Amino acid sequence: MTKEEVTKNKGVPAPTVTAIQWGPPKSAIRDFFEQGLVTVIMALFLMTFIAQAVQVPTGSMQNNINIGDNLFVNKFVFGRPTSWLSRLLPTREIRHGDVIVFKLPSDPKINYVKRAIGLPGDKVWVRGSDVYVNDKLIPEQHVTVRLAGAEYSALPEIRTDPAPPGAKYKVYYAEREPNSMREAFESHGMKYAVEEAVTVPPDSYFVMGDSRDNSLDSRYWGFVPRGNIVARALYVHWSFNPRDPDSPGTGFLPLDFFTKTKWSRTGTAVK
Repeated sequence: MTKEEVTKNKGVPAPTVTAIQWGPPKSAIRDFFEQGLVTVIMALFLMTFIAQAVQVPTGSMQNNINIGDNLFVNKFVFGRPTSWLSRLLPTREIRHGDVIVFKLPSDPKINYVKRAIGLPGDKVWVRGSDVYVNDKLIPEQHVTVRLAGAEYSALPEIRTDPAPPGAKYKVYYAEREPNSMREAFESHGMKYAVEEAVTVPPDSYFVMGDSRDNSLDSRYWGFVPRGNIVARALYVHWSFNPRDPDSPGTGFLPLDFFTKTKWSRTGTAVK
């Protein structure tokens, strides 16, 4: 381009490119609907295959998991390893001490949260407050508690024993005579199933609650099939128990949301 052509074209605006829109313009309502639909689909995918929130309504895992705790659980970590799943999402086998979420064998509509004590092929023997796996005592830190009503989120702790070498979690026993809770369960027709050492069948697991004197578990109703296990508990994302007498209440639900939420439990890891 010569100097004269540059001077001649000076001041002429640059050409613009106009986007071509196919079809009629979207309305604000349609745009909002499409974004909402995508959000719902992503949420359903997340809850179905990856993660989910689970509420704990009972005290069988107190004081590691309290009544009213809402847990965030990992639904894919115990998935059956496959060539594509292992590359997309990390999976692994269930380990001793994992806190798992599973469907109760006698009623699959109910989700339970317990700790995996015995794996397939393990020999498990429960002797009072001692638990043996393959003839070795499991290292557990024992805490003595006072049993309270079902409305209490946590149990009052009376004494904490020194943690034995290798202990990674605490278990809680009531301040009462040994086997008194077992006798109470049996009085309601719930037979204690572990009178001697038992071997865990293939593709099955022996589970126990951390509140050992307040938990109906494999000691009473047997083993958990592998197909019933759905997730691993990770952490508490919210804890709310409106019945807890230890938390002040006003009777006004919006305000009780703040006063009865256990804010200190938020983010607590499940160990």
